[in-house]
Amino acid sequence: MRYFNPDIETMPLSRLRQLQSERLRNLTAYLYERVPFYRKQLDEAGIRPSDIKGVESLHKLPFTRKFHLRDYYPFGLFAVPQQEVIRIHASSGTTGKPTVVGYTRQDIAVFSEVVARSLVAAGCQPGMKLQNAYGYGLFTGGLGLHYGAELLGMAVIPVSGGMTDRQLMLLQDFQPEAIACTPSYAQTLAEQLGHRGIGLDKLNLRTAILGAEPWTEAVRQQVEIGLGVNAINIYGLSEIIGPGVSNEDFEEKGTGSYIWEDHFFPEIVDKDTGEPVPEGAYGVLVFTTLTKQAMPLLRYWTNDITNIYYEHSEKRTHIKMGTILGRADDMLIIRGVNLFHTQVEAVISFFGQLSPSYQLIVSREGAMDGVEVKVELEPVFYRQLVLSGPWTEASANNPALYALHHELTKKIKDNIGLSMKITLCEPGSIPRSEGGKLSRVVDLRK
Repeated sequence: MRYFNPDIETMPLSRLRQLQSERLRNLTAYLYERVPFYRKQLDEAGIRPSDIKGVESLHKLPFTRKFHLRDYYPFGLFAVPQQEVIRIHASSGTTGKPTVVGYTRQDIAVFSEVVARSLVAAGCQPGMKLQNAYGYGLFTGGLGLHYGAELLGMAVIPVSGGMTDRQLMLLQDFQPEAIACTPSYAQTLAEQLGHRGIGLDKLNLRTAILGAEPWTEAVRQQVEIGLGVNAINIYGLSEIIGPGVSNEDFEEKGTGSYIWEDHFFPEIVDKDTGEPVPEGAYGVLVFTTLTKQAMPLLRYWTNDITNIYYEHSEKRTHIKMGTILGRADDMLIIRGVNLFHTQVEAVISFFGQLSPSYQLIVSREGAMDGVEVKVELEPVFYRQLVLSGPWTEASANNPALYALHHELTKKIKDNIGLSMKITLCEPGSIPRSEGGKLSRVVDLRK
């Protein structure tokens, strides 16, 4: 199976635009009639639903922000009576109130289909087994992957997150061809296979579908070597639908993720002005949900920093999105320089003596902010140091360690424009993911 929905995935762009415009017109009228928040938003902006002729008019509409979802907690943005809502999910909130989303039966059908599309793009086929190590519950990841895989015709092993001993046992006993989890948890599983002496010949894995947190090519390489898989990116967020908003194709790995834009219309806007930026330029990713019934959103400001571009691939016509650099609200500003942790990770990947396991510690002394980079030494390199005699971190007594410390410090300064304290750590000393999202940044200023 090359596509799950070939008619849509290969639809000529002109026809796709017509479909998107029709759906946007219907959506705007639907929300104006059914959701007081959107009626007020459009009235205050002096916009009538009839003013929206198609996607070219989208920029006239106001943004929807995450605080709007919290202001109308829990069900104030629902567009259907509650008896039509058959599932409710929620994401954790920093203010104590989660972000709530609802689904009609048709919404669940769309959710399942876009995940099924994503799984086929990742290389999955009917008859395969999927070990689902995303968390089940209010988080959309577990059930989202579950329903999509079943729709495709896969056998789902619903392990949920964590429980590493059980995960490894089932990988060997049940022989799934695919696993879905966060990239940091895939790193943990790969490391544990090595620690326990479990050879890849004991597994049947071919594909790892990884998402829910930003990751880099260095992580991809570590996971692919450690698990013997193709590591493929899946992207989504609860407010839009969950996982399956976009996905990489395994035959075009590393060139971006296809957005299923018949359902989710994307924009990239300047993070400060909100104005659209040219195709390929980086900014904040904004989505309009063209087909959702229970809780559609107009121009939802995701806070994710990326870019979008048409690659004009022979395989699909839909637009692609690049790697998520980070979130606009998670961007660190250190001594006037904008910093995402993925920039540090990209520098670390240049050094074979270092592991992709790292953490940034942000602190403030007086009026000055500082960043410490803690990064683990690659295990083979570390063992060579130990065998060569006593060593201390960045010590001039060990020329190899001293040179590594010096080169990493210089490369971070040259590439990012900031001087950072570097701490080289023993393998296994930095916290690992236990199935959920892993925090790469510890901000002590808060």
